[in-house]
Amino acid sequence: MKAVEAVSKEVAQKVAVEYLKRQKSTDRVDVSIIEKKREDWVIRGTCPIDMEGHPWAEKFKIIVDPKGKVKALDFALL
Repeated sequence: MKAVEAVSKEVAQKVAVEYLKRQKSTDRVDVSIIEKKREDWVIRGTCPIDMEGHPWAEKFKIIVDPKGKVKALDFALL
């Protein structure tokens, strides 16, 4: 049985950014930290949101598994 090749840091970042762009309907996603936790990639950063006509920043944490799938997602207002 052949071992599955894990995604690279760059691919994990691209997966997270594209996922956020679709989820939040935004073109701007600022990634600040990418770190490896066991087999998964943890991507953290901020993205802008509109709350009742006022711009806000929202921080995010996305976990991407070794196959390149979004495993978990967490948002919080700054």
